[in-house]
Amino acid sequence: MSANDELASELLRLLGGAGNVAGVENCMTRMRVSPVDRDLIDETAIKSLPGVLGVVDDDTYQVVLGPGKVTKVTDAFRQQLGAAGADADALAARGAAIKAGQKQRNNTPFKNFIRKIANIFVPLIPALIGAGIVAAVRGLLVNWVTVGTAPEFVEAVVPALTVIGSAFFAFLPIFAGINAAKEFGGTPALGGAVAAIIVFAGISDVQYSLPVLGDIVLAPGQGGVIGAIFAAGLCAWIERSLRGKIPDAIDILVTPTLALLISGLATIFVFMFVAGNIASAIGTGAIWLLSNSGLLAGFVLGGLFLPLVMLGLHQALIPIHATLIEQVGFTPLLTILAMAGAGQVGAALAIYFRLNRNKSLRTTIKGALPVGILGVGEPLIYAVTLPLGRPFLTACLGGAVGGAVAGAFNQFAGAFGATAIGPSGWALLPLLQSDNGQGYAILAYVVGLLAGYVSGFLITYFWGFTPALLAEHNADQDENGASRSEDADPARAAAPASAVAPGARAVTGQRIDILAPVEGSIIRLSDVQDEAFSAGTMGDGFAVEPTSGDFRSPVSGTITALFPTGHAFGVTTAEGLEVLVHIGLGTVDLQGEGFDLKRAEGDVVEAGDVVVAVDLEAVRARVRSLATPVVVLNGAAFPIVERRTQDGPPLTVETVVAATSVRS
Repeated sequence: MSANDELASELLRLLGGAGNVAGVENCMTRMRVSPVDRDLIDETAIKSLPGVLGVVDDDTYQVVLGPGKVTKVTDAFRQQLGAAGADADALAARGAAIKAGQKQRNNTPFKNFIRKIANIFVPLIPALIGAGIVAAVRGLLVNWVTVGTAPEFVEAVVPALTVIGSAFFAFLPIFAGINAAKEFGGTPALGGAVAAIIVFAGISDVQYSLPVLGDIVLAPGQGGVIGAIFAAGLCAWIERSLRGKIPDAIDILVTPTLALLISGLATIFVFMFVAGNIASAIGTGAIWLLSNSGLLAGFVLGGLFLPLVMLGLHQALIPIHATLIEQVGFTPLLTILAMAGAGQVGAALAIYFRLNRNKSLRTTIKGALPVGILGVGEPLIYAVTLPLGRPFLTACLGGAVGGAVAGAFNQFAGAFGATAIGPSGWALLPLLQSDNGQGYAILAYVVGLLAGYVSGFLITYFWGFTPALLAEHNADQDENGASRSEDADPARAAAPASAVAPGARAVTGQRIDILAPVEGSIIRLSDVQDEAFSAGTMGDGFAVEPTSGDFRSPVSGTITALFPTGHAFGVTTAEGLEVLVHIGLGTVDLQGEGFDLKRAEGDVVEAGDVVVAVDLEAVRARVRSLATPVVVLNGAAFPIVERRTQDGPPLTVETVVAATSVRS
């Protein structure tokens, strides 16, 4: 079984099984699942799966996997979903129930509009990207032929590339019509048929007159995708209205004929003219705006784009992009909006250097930066800047500066943009074009990206962190080399590993030492990539990055909880202190593989006794992290008053990492 098949299998299980999945689709970076019951989803385990970049719970449950990988995993997911034995009728019934629930939960006209627009255009993105890149390659070859140094075979292949790169865009309204009819509850073929009127060469033979406006002469493609959506929407409405009213015996003849005839006439005499003027206004308006106030418009668009993405409102821009591509050959908006991702990259670099003691977060940044540079921003947003709060805002400001620079190029030197939608970051380079040539477009875009990187870095580095944020997520060195948190409680910041620093709280009572449960290095609980632990929901404590497979009891007492999977155990002391040891993150999914229980629930143990033996390397390869939280579950009665820090020699199983005191 391939890695993609294994990931799909795990996702299917953690999403509640085949019976809990009513449908699955994917866009460029996300697998979008329609779950029957969200309570059956194990979100924490999904987030911890290798290859999962994040999750977004919206109208659909979205698993962020990244470009390329998402298609392969979704295909494997569909195959396993079908192999699970759910029949078509059952899936259809569950799908109807899901749609009804989603409609009730998100039933606002604006949200419905955004969702329908996304469903029409998102499936077309792979073709838009492929055709756009072929067209870009064709442009480069034409330039080569023009200078007279190209071989003969290059001249021969240019016409073929022209057809391959242009055909999809020429018939884009038909594809939009098919998807629109499906979205509006009609027959996809009828939606494509009525949209085909818009691109039919013979449409130029149709002429008519309107009061005031005079003679109207139509041209193939007039109205574009906007006209196709209008036409397919009307066709679907007519079809739905006729179904059930026409006798069954003639329904197959009458309903499609009337739907196509009426909507076709409306397309010719209304929609092509109206939508054509709308499309023309969009193209003219966008170019005018960027030509006259590109700097300001770029600043606003670059700064607000990521908040729009998080709200799902960016989908409303897709038909505008498509219309601009039809009208002027490229969309200058996309190259400005892409600067938002540059701000995130710059901010992430600032976080990497500013929080230089947060090993877990720095590891996350190192893993997310390459895909962020290539235009996939979700890992940086959801795993780095957004959880920190203020750095997300400074990243948006970095994107605003990059957008302003790109907008300034549009305003003062000439418009440039992308010939297709979908990619971002450096992956957008092959799709860039302008009236001044591709070289100018690439130069303007790269300068904007660099401005976004630099501004995102500087704004975040100097203004992205409050003292409280630094205290929680980082620590500075004092003159003795000890770790000292800025403006923080000394009990939270802690001392060198060779000594125990007293806490700031005045607590009396009997001291109980908590030993390291395994050899390794200590990390702060707030740095653990699991909100249940890092946010303190489970309780106060620390975590260990293990270097040994023998996990021991950190205190003397009775084993009051020992999971059959071996991934966690709890010990209660004679005084009543309850300590939980959770071995790794996502290890519960291994169902005990690689874990050997040495003790049983109810056993009395001494501090240092082995409870679980783990095949460390085998388990490490299958989970997101082996960071092991050690948490005091009843901290109100047993507050931690002393603790060690990340600095100093590696932990041994005799190291006192923390100490509690019975509250008197």
